[in-house]
Amino acid sequence: MLRFRSRFAFAALVALSVPAYAQRTVPTPASVIGFEPGADRKLPEWQQVVAYFRALDAASPRVQMRELGKTTLGRPFIAVFIGDEATLANLPKLKDAQRKLADPRLTTAQERAALERDGKVVVLVTSSIHSTEVGGILTPLNLAYRLASSDAEDARDIRKNTLTILVPSLNPDGVDIVGNWYRSSLGTAWEGSNPPTLYHYYTGHDNNRDWYAFTQVETQMVIDSLYNQWHPQIVNDIHQQGSNGTRIFIPPYMDPIEPNIDPILAAGVAQMGKSMTWRLTTQGLVGVANNTSYDAWTPARAYQHYHGAIRILTETASASLASPITVAFDSLRPGYNVDPKVSGVDFLTTWKGGAWGIGDIVRYQTAASWALLAQAADDRALWLASYSEVQRRSTQGRGARGREDWPSTIVIPAQPARDTAVNAALRILQRGQVEIRRTATSFTAEGHTYPAGSYLINTAQPYGGFAKTLLERQNYPNLREYPGGPPKRPYDVVAHTLPLLYGFDVAFLKTPVPVEATLLTSVPQTPWIATGLSNSRNRRIAIFANASPSMDEGWTRWVFDQYKIPFTVISAKDIRGGNLNQRFDAVILPEQAPRAIERGPAGAYPDSLKGGLGEAGAASLAAFADAGGTIVAFNDASEYAIDALKLPVKNVLAGERPSDFYAPGSLLKVEFDRSNALAAGLTSPEQAIWFESSPAFDITDASAATAIARYPASGNPLLSGWLLGAPKLAGKAAMVDVKRGKGHVVLFGFRPQYRAQTMATYPLLWNALRGTAVLP
Repeated sequence: MLRFRSRFAFAALVALSVPAYAQRTVPTPASVIGFEPGADRKLPEWQQVVAYFRALDAASPRVQMRELGKTTLGRPFIAVFIGDEATLANLPKLKDAQRKLADPRLTTAQERAALERDGKVVVLVTSSIHSTEVGGILTPLNLAYRLASSDAEDARDIRKNTLTILVPSLNPDGVDIVGNWYRSSLGTAWEGSNPPTLYHYYTGHDNNRDWYAFTQVETQMVIDSLYNQWHPQIVNDIHQQGSNGTRIFIPPYMDPIEPNIDPILAAGVAQMGKSMTWRLTTQGLVGVANNTSYDAWTPARAYQHYHGAIRILTETASASLASPITVAFDSLRPGYNVDPKVSGVDFLTTWKGGAWGIGDIVRYQTAASWALLAQAADDRALWLASYSEVQRRSTQGRGARGREDWPSTIVIPAQPARDTAVNAALRILQRGQVEIRRTATSFTAEGHTYPAGSYLINTAQPYGGFAKTLLERQNYPNLREYPGGPPKRPYDVVAHTLPLLYGFDVAFLKTPVPVEATLLTSVPQTPWIATGLSNSRNRRIAIFANASPSMDEGWTRWVFDQYKIPFTVISAKDIRGGNLNQRFDAVILPEQAPRAIERGPAGAYPDSLKGGLGEAGAASLAAFADAGGTIVAFNDASEYAIDALKLPVKNVLAGERPSDFYAPGSLLKVEFDRSNALAAGLTSPEQAIWFESSPAFDITDASAATAIARYPASGNPLLSGWLLGAPKLAGKAAMVDVKRGKGHVVLFGFRPQYRAQTMATYPLLWNALRGTAVLP
């Protein structure tokens, strides 16, 4: 069995297969970035990565680099096209073939057969979206060099049968945010620690949860310029996981699979993942896991699964950024279905522990991606036929096998009071390539009359399943770790219902609608305005940013920037310094664990970053409220505020075991006190809040606090997602306004601006910030 025992043995093997002329003419990564990818304690700057791909483009007719636009912070965002010379010389023809395969309505059966026979498998390889997963910025350099330079049979086959589109980083800003921090930390006690800021300016780790809301410019560039133009059949998404588990995860995913994903795609994921596992095992790589930890439920991470492609997520064990670590065998921890200390059907070979570094990460990632490319090339015709059949079935809609219970038509009725919410949803659907038509007249269907100007979505279209997924309510299965045991935790959240998130009506009809309707052209964005706050400095607003960064803080800034609401970011040191009333009228505490808010970053960090709010910060916030300031706390930060400010409110869910109460990112029904100014301006037809590890409140002094929102006194409040222990919420408060001195503390037992998606609850936040909280 072939084994690669050193970090560079694999690279050396590759070099043996490269003819001398290619080694002379195609630049190696080291010749541009100054070190071998995988060298300990070495990370490139983004400009070096771009420089390498420019050099590769200039040197090889097999490579084309394209700049798709600029990132959030203004860096070039690039994609690299790699194939044989004939493929790259005929990219427009291939692009047109892909367009026709993606939409069966454009071709006859005979024409489609020719496209399947003659086409190339388009493989999109994305990497480095999470910038602390630093192998992801190095592996694409090795892949590109090998694809461009090697004349080995497998490399020739890949170039001949596929077009590889390589995105070296989905977050170039983060490459430098993390890289600059890492280089400055070398030789210190905090070497290998995470940076004290979000590694995406707005979203941090949540940038990989943006694949249906499309809020960030990086997401939009990939969707608009790559997915929707090139229609890849296969996507390889390169990630890293924790250090103390398996060495690499490769699908199949664990249950559940989101029900709108075509079973052909689910089977394709399983086939590709097992083929990759087989190839890696043959090469002597150990610790390869399948069917654990990661699922295929939310479209927030898997745009591909609703657009004809398989998504192959790989998760390789991490080191301390680019610094090596030692992992003892006894420290390895199990995940669902897999124990890394015990071999089994989903984990065939164990890793015995020991040294683990960036070279190992790059070696595993490179081997996995190469195995994927080789399999795609070997089964080119089958991958194209599979993709073609998925797209053909999509145009059958309700008539396709397994889709007998689908709606034929989805209606978004005209609802002028909710124009902004409907506009946002239409733009999401159109970016996802959903065809929408608008009626010129009113019509009646299945006993209900809809007004003129309503929007119709026929599910029998290439991306009708994407629309259905986002517009319907989710019913997550009640999975347990074992019968009668605690819930089996999903990898991410379990609800993604746009009508509840944004706040508008929708209807699902079993039959087609016989009414004249015009295809909707691209919908311009309706201006987002928060009256009294947008483009106004009448209210001086501060957003707390911890040195232990919170993604919720970044999302809050993004929402404020879109609404053009001025704000100031303040640190723990700023709050501890006091005198907040001199500068601000309102202070926002974004969602974060109370311990992190109180204590700041855990572990070794520079003295200048240590410490959270502490006693001095709590006293400062109390003085701020007492003097007339407004404090707004989101989700877990509400628990911090209750404790630190001694508020007459109790979290009734504190200490509950998951087996007794559990709600992993779901949408729940609440009832608002419409007589209170804080609840003004809500237009959603059904009031829902985003509940994710959230508190629920009892008020212990009704003279000092008022419930603005409560869960229903009876029944199950679940609207979409998964909820265990519903009776524990009965009649409890979800939002509370507490009078403190001359000011107010507004406690949100949820995130009113969750991932910039819960537009339905934005008015609650605007009301709190306007200073409209008035107790009798």
